[in-house]
Amino acid sequence: MDNITIFTEFLLMDISSSRELQILQGLLFLVIYLGALTGNLITGTVIVIDPHLHSPMYFFISNLSLIDLCCISISVPKLIVNSLTGSKSISLNECAAQIFFYIFFASIELAFLVVMSYDRYVAICHPLHYGLTITPHLCTQAAGASWACGLVYSAIHTGNIFKLPFTKSNVIHQYFCDVPQGMRISSSDVQFSESVILAVSACIVLVYFAFLSMSYINIFSTVLRMHSVEARNKALSTCTPHLVIFVLFVISGLIAVLGPIANKASLKNLLTAMFYIMVPPFVNPIIYSLRNRGWQNIPRIVPKQKIFLIKKMLKTKQF
Repeated sequence: MDNITIFTEFLLMDISSSRELQILQGLLFLVIYLGALTGNLITGTVIVIDPHLHSPMYFFISNLSLIDLCCISISVPKLIVNSLTGSKSISLNECAAQIFFYIFFASIELAFLVVMSYDRYVAICHPLHYGLTITPHLCTQAAGASWACGLVYSAIHTGNIFKLPFTKSNVIHQYFCDVPQGMRISSSDVQFSESVILAVSACIVLVYFAFLSMSYINIFSTVLRMHSVEARNKALSTCTPHLVIFVLFVISGLIAVLGPIANKASLKNLLTAMFYIMVPPFVNPIIYSLRNRGWQNIPRIVPKQKIFLIKKMLKTKQF
């Protein structure tokens, strides 16, 4: 036991030993980070100050903007500082914080995407019941539950990975701390228990995916039955951004979890890491700002014949 070294500091991967390339890398990360920061701040600010956007859909989008802003702020600032200063070190506490908050915000974003799929399902398939079903109270409860579940889930992961000291190595073959690299340098007991947690997590994700798939199957079946081209285009324009964001999130998540564990510095590993920690927060505000139009006017996607029939029933007091 006297020969065992307990590490309290780790060494991160760098792309090159050349200072010029390291500085160029840091400046590139800085530009991407500022772009993502600006896009998400503008999205959230516009939604907050514009009363016309105080609807359930934009409530969820504002939460996603906050999540994306926090998610990219977990690892990228440290990455920028290390690149510009030529440092590779990160403390044990900083590493634990990166893993905790990345899992925290990623799990919250997944929960919000599932909740938003239900919001779109009700709005398109049952538009007349939208105001009664998707209430502000329900939105607040869904948001609170998502944040609470993300906190518990992240605490379980992080607590398991860091429950025993690291004695194998202090070299992390990645540009930030993540779960695969944490498992690689952890003890065999931690690796086994973390594998069990990941297996349970995979089952939960499959349930989420099944729920979201059923929502969109119903959405597209309803859209295809619409006779009005305008109503069909409006419905598609409001649900397409969410579907694109979800696909981008799933692809980045699969790359992060199932991709090969990096064991050396390379441009390929840098681009892979950039894709799943920088691209979604940078692209999401662009997708939403380009595609979302007038979602709050839900009844407009209802066929005119149905509206006429309902008005007639109201006049004759058949309800």
